[in-house]
Amino acid sequence: MFTGTWMMDFPLNDLLQYSMILSLIVLLLVVVILHVSANTVDQTRHEKEKHFLTADGKEESFPSLMDPPSLELSVVVPSYNEELRLPVMMDEAMEYLEKRQKENPTFTYEVIVVDDGSKDKTTEVAMKYTKKYGAQKVRVLTLVKNRGKGGAVRMGTLSCRGRLILMADADGATKFADIENVEEGLESIDEKPNNMVISCGSRAHLEKESVAHRSLFRTFLMYGFHFLVWFFCVRGIKDTQCGFKLFTREAALKTFSSLHVERWAFDVELLFIAQCLEIPVVEVAVNWTEIEGSKLVPFWSWLQMGLDLVLIRLRYLTGAWRLESERKTQ
Repeated sequence: MFTGTWMMDFPLNDLLQYSMILSLIVLLLVVVILHVSANTVDQTRHEKEKHFLTADGKEESFPSLMDPPSLELSVVVPSYNEELRLPVMMDEAMEYLEKRQKENPTFTYEVIVVDDGSKDKTTEVAMKYTKKYGAQKVRVLTLVKNRGKGGAVRMGTLSCRGRLILMADADGATKFADIENVEEGLESIDEKPNNMVISCGSRAHLEKESVAHRSLFRTFLMYGFHFLVWFFCVRGIKDTQCGFKLFTREAALKTFSSLHVERWAFDVELLFIAQCLEIPVVEVAVNWTEIEGSKLVPFWSWLQMGLDLVLIRLRYLTGAWRLESERKTQ
């Protein structure tokens, strides 16, 4: 009986060993694939992206985010084929900003419209505001090729002069006056390590109403995406995707320096980076309206974003991507 038991256990032990070896090989292959496919973000600018046009057509160089701030607020507006929706947003934003400056002359601002390789007349539409308000207040950064929303926001942010930097969508879905809400959120944080803090506009308070108007399939996709965000990347933030976020200059420099994702899931990576670096993040309710003309394709965009969430976690976990602070200390 002892001999028979030993003969039966031997193949089982071999099977376990082979399974462990196979698992290690698969794990190694996954790590190699994650490293090989982890493209480094190209932060170099084409010569045409280093300059903006003034109201009279002269070229001037963009500043750097590493320079000291010279304005109170910079507003970055990523735009791709937005010739129709951009004017509504810009009219509202400029009316608010001009009124605020008139009431408080010490308030200074700029709006940077980033044309993300559009195929329509987005740049021409944006330049009308430069001609109306001047290049000290409105600048247009036209990217030579389409980078994606995250890439457009990053390029615009790296060209800012503001002490505070607001990311605002070109569709005007969020009322621009709600900047006061996210500013209050920013100021509500008492402890700002190295003056770093992020205030995120949030539509979470509108979720019940949106579910009532959405199809069952889109509701399933929404909750599935929220679960993946929570499970893999960011916790404590209910709405990571609202395109209305306010950064201190120091927080923007720290987070955007490490950003890798240039498409729709870039918001999640930004907040993931912030939480890894223990940068305070506050979530503030804002008014939001569904605007027609979204560039998101319901199923495929959500699928791509879900895949990006998994890859974000795995690439940081395996060391394929590293935070800027980690690279600097080595």
